[in-house]
Amino acid sequence: MQYAQELSIAVAAVRRAAEVCRNVQRAIPTAMEKQDKSPVTIADFASQAVICRALGEAFPNDPIIGEEDSAELRLPENKLSLDRVQSELSRIGLNASSEEICGWIDRGGASSFGPRFWTLDPIDGTKGFLRGEQYAVSLALIVNGQIEVAILGCPNLPLEPGGTSDAGTLFFAVRGQGASVQPCFGESAAKPVRVTSTSSWADVRLCESVESGHSAHDRSAMISASLGIVKQPVRLDSQAKYAVVARGEGDVYLRLPTKKDYREKIWDHAGGVLVVEEAGGTVTDIDGKPLEFTHGRELSANRGVVVTNGHLHNDVLRAIREHVG
Repeated sequence: MQYAQELSIAVAAVRRAAEVCRNVQRAIPTAMEKQDKSPVTIADFASQAVICRALGEAFPNDPIIGEEDSAELRLPENKLSLDRVQSELSRIGLNASSEEICGWIDRGGASSFGPRFWTLDPIDGTKGFLRGEQYAVSLALIVNGQIEVAILGCPNLPLEPGGTSDAGTLFFAVRGQGASVQPCFGESAAKPVRVTSTSSWADVRLCESVESGHSAHDRSAMISASLGIVKQPVRLDSQAKYAVVARGEGDVYLRLPTKKDYREKIWDHAGGVLVVEEAGGTVTDIDGKPLEFTHGRELSANRGVVVTNGHLHNDVLRAIREHVG
């Protein structure tokens, strides 16, 4: 199987990073001050360290494009945070010095893009993480502008739609080989996932961001009404929305620009895009163009993101043109 080694290394790394994130999230006190972002900071850095260490050992020549570097963590006033990252890593059996940990994190700060690189979001959905709700660990391998391997670890997403399992879910896809899901925690065989075949608007379930600052809810509502969508939108944080569409729990995910000049970051979408496409769905920007991962850290050639089961895509794009322009 093409990319078998990459998939194996990446799945193991994301699963281990998700374990760190779950440990940190479960320790968040219920009475935590709203402005205290320290738990997500610690989980973010620890997750990136885990994944960059694994990729660096297996594929030392591959750049890793991520959101974080260790500059903030190295500041004297953040020593306690660095100590906590070190402690969380030791809980999962990674014993390392502060300098080693910062070195792993800095592997994710590559500024040069080769024809082959990884892009990583160690915690996508930081507000969901802090609320004890949905977040994702997202990792993708991009080769010559194409996403070839993608992994989405969703520690709080039940294994079965509507279920209560605390095993979490881990979605993965390799281009041309379909998309699959297995527990994020614990061993179980992977199962293929497929989007819905829904084409009746009365049955369509729309997914969108919890935070209105991430996507224009008012315009989503107008588009939904014009299409005849009557079900309430499913709102959840992070690339878990891609996962929900991929396994048929939702049919459409809209991320409409909130500002004219805003461009999405590549790590916020790469993992989810391939999972949906390999599950049979369609992903474009709001103009119907494929997302282009060849312009650096941003999707600078694209506006917004539209994700559907494929059957609904052209109608959704037409409604967006009417209401967004």
